[in-house]
Amino acid sequence: MANSTLTFLLTERRRFSGQKPDTVVAKILGQADKLPSLNPGERAQLERHVSILPRRWPLAALTRQYDAQDAENYAWLRADPAHVRAEMGVVRLLACGDLGLSQAEADEFIKPLKILFGDIGFPLSAPHPSRWYLMLPKESKLPEFPSPDTAIGADIFSQFPTDDTAKRWRGLLNEAQITLHNHPLNAERIKKGLLPVNSLYFWGGGILPDHVKFHAEQIKTDDVIIQSLMSHAGMDHRENSDGATLVDCRHLRHWSLFESEYLQPAISELKSNKRASIALDFSDGAGFEIRASQKWRFWRGPLRELA
Repeated sequence: MANSTLTFLLTERRRFSGQKPDTVVAKILGQADKLPSLNPGERAQLERHVSILPRRWPLAALTRQYDAQDAENYAWLRADPAHVRAEMGVVRLLACGDLGLSQAEADEFIKPLKILFGDIGFPLSAPHPSRWYLMLPKESKLPEFPSPDTAIGADIFSQFPTDDTAKRWRGLLNEAQITLHNHPLNAERIKKGLLPVNSLYFWGGGILPDHVKFHAEQIKTDDVIIQSLMSHAGMDHRENSDGATLVDCRHLRHWSLFESEYLQPAISELKSNKRASIALDFSDGAGFEIRASQKWRFWRGPLRELA
């Protein structure tokens, strides 16, 4: 038997609310080990499967290296295109990153912003329409901003740290919002029924880490963050049948699709001794471990609902 585990990364369980497991799957999950609750969130979930030294989370530098291969000698901060809405006393972040921009549109949007940030010595560039970067001196002290997945829906200014390092960045964001509000491309986007790009979102600051290592030997994902980590860890995308495998299914929102395309084939591998165990890792911190030997737990009832 291959001494290997198969781990699925999944979104938080509430995303599957009202979706019941298949009868056979419900029985298997009822017999499975329910793992201790862990820290919720995208970053915490990934940190369960990858080690980074020093222990920071410099995703801007990692994705910049993935996008442009020039991150080595600088510090980087993501300054992604965003859409915000002013409400009573707050400026709410509603979208960040993928706003459906073409590369030509991204280049047009950053032209006036290049002047704003270039005047203070922070060149702005957009090697990808959804991923914009500020380049800073390597020794720069950058505030820690929450990742977009935790900031969506919140007041964008409430995401800033409360120390003195944040004051400058608050001012820069205000100026960037004014510049983008007046950009002629936004009038065109509104006419087309598209969201205007009326803000930036800062996050992921830092320099390239010294060391990145995944706990699994094989990773399957379309996620740029994980691919960036894999690249820095020296991992390729070639498939092999042996070794621990991590499969990124966080994009799925239909439990039945996950069952049919991923979980049920994995259970078949488990029954034929091709896998030692299957783990389900939800981004809310919940988890299950499935082993073939658990089928003897006949006294346990089926899992009626995931959450």
